Amino acid sequence: MTAQYLAVRKHVMASLIKHIIKVLIYGITGGLVVLIVILVMFLENRPELKVWHQVGLDAEYRADSPVQSFEDYLAIEKQLFDQLEERILNHIPTEDQNLINRYYRGSLSDPNRWSTNWNRTFELSTNTPKAGVLLLHGMSDSPYSLSSLGRRLHSAGAWVIGLRLPGHGTAPSGLLQVKWEDMAASVRLAMGHLRTKVVKQPLYLVGYSNGGALALHYVLSGMENSTLPKISGIVLISPSIGVTPIAALAKWQARLGRFLGLKKLEWNSILPEYDPFKYNSFAVNAADQVYRITNEIRSRIESLAAAGKLNRFPPILAFQSIVDSTVSTNAVVNGLFAKLPSGSHELVLFDINRLSEVKHVLRKDPKTSIEAKLNDPSLPFAINLVTNGSEKSRDIVVLQKIPGASTIVRKPLGMKWPFNLYSLSHVALPFPENDPLYGMIDSDEHSKIQLGNMDLRGERGVLYIPAEDMLRLRWNPFYSYLERRLIEFVRLAKIENKTVLTK
Repeated sequence: MTAQYLAVRKHVMASLIKHIIKVLIYGITGGLVVLIVILVMFLENRPELKVWHQVGLDAEYRADSPVQSFEDYLAIEKQLFDQLEERILNHIPTEDQNLINRYYRGSLSDPNRWSTNWNRTFELSTNTPKAGVLLLHGMSDSPYSLSSLGRRLHSAGAWVIGLRLPGHGTAPSGLLQVKWEDMAASVRLAMGHLRTKVVKQPLYLVGYSNGGALALHYVLSGMENSTLPKISGIVLISPSIGVTPIAALAKWQARLGRFLGLKKLEWNSILPEYDPFKYNSFAVNAADQVYRITNEIRSRIESLAAAGKLNRFPPILAFQSIVDSTVSTNAVVNGLFAKLPSGSHELVLFDINRLSEVKHVLRKDPKTSIEAKLNDPSLPFAINLVTNGSEKSRDIVVLQKIPGASTIVRKPLGMKWPFNLYSLSHVALPFPENDPLYGMIDSDEHSKIQLGNMDLRGERGVLYIPAEDMLRLRWNPFYSYLERRLIEFVRLAKIENKTVLTK
């Protein structure tokens, strides 16, 4: 075999490899282009955007707004709702004037049918407050989501503020441009105001979903900025600590839509707005902002941990369903609680319904991972599992484990799983069964929409409203337990049978 032959062979092989690589690159690029085209066609085939998707309200508060006080914030909020009236409510076309459109005056979904329009910031004052509590709702929500807990806290002696976060309570278009920094700035304003009303008593934050992320961000910021009012404790309900990695791609969908001039691509979902206190449509930017703030929280926790400053973190009480399609339950455990030094931190997990008839149709059972946590003596936090007394019983018990303990304490709750419920959901935790909007109530009063007992039957693919939205549980059968634990945590009630969180 001559040197010339080898050289020719080497040249041919190199050319062949280059050709194969080019073919692969062209094939992958072509395939990607085809997938993008199919995705764009699918997204563009959704319902047409409405006035509430497209018309912006420029009176909204921003982090760089020239606002000096909470009173100024409320003044801007009033201007915002005036704009909502002028730019959207006064321009609802005839085809959208129906009984389940929140933007059509007098519809069953009109927020003004309620005695209070819970889309706005509310403040529940008292002459001699025992504590101050700031309530932070989730992304696309409104102050309504924590209003039941807010009224209970107020009746127990707290000065309560239910903050309407920027971008919320008005129209889904508010989520197109809002930034998490805007929301964080509004939290600082509200907390500063609350401190002036509750001068010496402790302050607490209650955050639901993305509101939980904002509560954590405030506390982490306060550990580096001593001018922020100090928090005595945080209550987190279905908190957004970690979201699916695919959320990182959200901004690219929106950018593609702007590049192509296709506004529908700026939306994850485009749905009828039938809920008076929550947007049904969801902007891509909103998902991106949740992703960004959770990354910021993770970065700050790691930085403070490296500096040895996390030991000043205030006590946390968190409530989380072990199955949650919105946020990561694992991130709540491993991304937050496991990173904090040992202290008065407590996690309450709501299990699935473990009746033996249900387990055979489960896609995935998180039982193994939960049992591993319960049996781990190194956990620096207390853990409680709200679960069935046995696989043959609907009776509920709480399995309690304190840091460093080798035993699990079992306590009956005097509650039962309702028939036909197999788990809680992300959206269910802060709502009682008798909630007039999301609860499972049977009422002859038909002047307002009721979503908790919505039971529409028919063929699939007929309605714009996804079947999973109608099937999703919207109220918490164990709400009274959650409410009692919250009241105890903020020290507004006599504590009964409480486990001391010490080794």
